[in-house]
Amino acid sequence: MTKKKIEELVTKFATPIVDKHSFELVDVEFIKEGSNYFLRIYIDKPGGITIDDCKIVSEEISDILDREDPIPQKYFLEVSSPGLDRPLKKDSDFERFKGEMVEIKLFKPIDDKKIFEGKLLGHNSSVILIEKENGEKMEFERDKIALVRRLIKF
Repeated sequence: MTKKKIEELVTKFATPIVDKHSFELVDVEFIKEGSNYFLRIYIDKPGGITIDDCKIVSEEISDILDREDPIPQKYFLEVSSPGLDRPLKKDSDFERFKGEMVEIKLFKPIDDKKIFEGKLLGHNSSVILIEKENGEKMEFERDKIALVRRLIKF
């Protein structure tokens, strides 16, 4: 089974669990690091996720994964918060964090730069719009973007 299929299937299993507890399913990743596989489920809620929240989701999704056994490889299950600098992937993420500072990393450079920072102004199905600190507005095609995440400066 492909990585994408595993992530889609686990998303299908996790969504009702997360919804039942009024959490948001931010992302599901199935990745190999070294010789180990990791199934990572990221959840969030207003005010932030607690360890107890992660434990609840972990136990409930573990029961389903044990019963259905959809992943042939041995793996470690991790349920956690996406963190303050969470990646923005879904349209709802872009709406939620509109007006906040973001960092955009591109696959290929524009004018010898691959990383841009600015205030998230808007988005649609094909572009992301930011305003840089100097007031310049920049539009990026979504298929050219490797990562968009909240920019947290201390």
